[in-house]
Amino acid sequence: MNKVFNNQHLLFEEKDGISSIPEQFPPSTLRVSQVEDKPVFVNFEGGALSSDAGTLLLRETENQINIIGAITDVIKDNRDSRYIKHTYQELLMQRVSQIASGNEDANDCDSLRDDPIFKMIANRLPETGNALGSQPTMSRFENTISRPTLYRIAKVFVDNFIESYEVQPNIVVLDFDDTEDKVHGHQQLSLFNKYYDDYCYLPLHVYEGLSGKLITTILKPGKRSKGKEMLAIVKRIITRLRARWADTIIVFRGDGHFSYPEVMQWIDAQEKVMYVLGLSGNPVLKKMSQPLIKQALSEYKETQQKVCLFGSVLYRVQSWDIARLVIVKVEVTSKGENVRFIVSDMKQAKAIELYQQIYCHRGMAELYIKDHKLYLKSDRTSCHAFEANQFRLFLHSAAYVLTHAFRAHALKHSEWATATMETIRLKFFKIGACVSELKTKVKVALPTSYPLKRILIRSFLIFENLAPT
Repeated sequence: MNKVFNNQHLLFEEKDGISSIPEQFPPSTLRVSQVEDKPVFVNFEGGALSSDAGTLLLRETENQINIIGAITDVIKDNRDSRYIKHTYQELLMQRVSQIASGNEDANDCDSLRDDPIFKMIANRLPETGNALGSQPTMSRFENTISRPTLYRIAKVFVDNFIESYEVQPNIVVLDFDDTEDKVHGHQQLSLFNKYYDDYCYLPLHVYEGLSGKLITTILKPGKRSKGKEMLAIVKRIITRLRARWADTIIVFRGDGHFSYPEVMQWIDAQEKVMYVLGLSGNPVLKKMSQPLIKQALSEYKETQQKVCLFGSVLYRVQSWDIARLVIVKVEVTSKGENVRFIVSDMKQAKAIELYQQIYCHRGMAELYIKDHKLYLKSDRTSCHAFEANQFRLFLHSAAYVLTHAFRAHALKHSEWATATMETIRLKFFKIGACVSELKTKVKVALPTSYPLKRILIRSFLIFENLAPT
């Protein structure tokens, strides 16, 4: 059914839910509801305006941590220099800053290639500078990255993580977790996963559990890794960390499906490397835990209050080379008993501390993945080639690294120090501004009524003080 909305000179005809504009309608000016006795006209003649002025903060962050520059350095450019209009560093800055600001699709490059702020982020003048890369240019770039280059980029992320510490840390916690990335097409190496009941990838995310710093992300086919595959990843990361940090205690942490015998056996042979991992229950473990279960049931029967007890047993499964310490948690409520297990080589730690203060904090990794996947939209792996999708994952990871670094440096000790990346984007990146390119300088005029003016000024001053003299 067609509907006609008549607002004086404004006429829209809706067909199948889509509003169409008649040809006779003047395209440059719209008339909307008047204010008091004055008519109101809307047009698109404001000049060089941008809705993402705060994203300039990411450029200042990049100047400090150089993640984009380091990635650029490991990508070999085989193009004919006579025909190059966009350097790889410009394309990376454009794409990553657009992802961080909520413009995560390659198609967004078309509508934002003349945006003055994104041009400035890519080191181009806002008005006289040439337009940024288009969607076809960006897609070609994404599909030129080879597997060896991807390996070098993965090392860049690990090295950037190491460089983020001014001094050698006493301890780092490597939180490993993977997440479902559904596919909608014929992407290479996408597989049907019975657990998720869909075709997907299972990208592996590795974060430092105490700080939320990203260490690396690895796109995997839609199935659980085998023990040898996971061991190869763990060895590369820990070996690279150990080469720089000889005395740091490294803890490998993950849920039950990361308790690979190969990984635990290798860690057992390393100095100052430990693990704490979830462990799936079985009848043997349940039988070994019966004394603790009976004690918890007895206490609940007496008090009718929730009971939570912890204990430990030495347990060895056939695939393990030695018996290992297994922590048992028994919780009894009105809904019944709940028995959980973890395995660790931290034999000196108390069972309750090992479970509650060390293992349970791995839940923070899910929040880091939420920032990465939900707020930075890192599941946009819609390319056909697997390598291109891995590169896209790295682009979103670079956006995470920049946003995390901005939050850690500029918003430290403020109420936004633990804000989600969605909140960071809405509060600090999505700021309207008028950009003017003058003969000797560029002016970015922010709204006078911007509510977070004080903390925004402080953020820019922090980066100004960090800049080399």
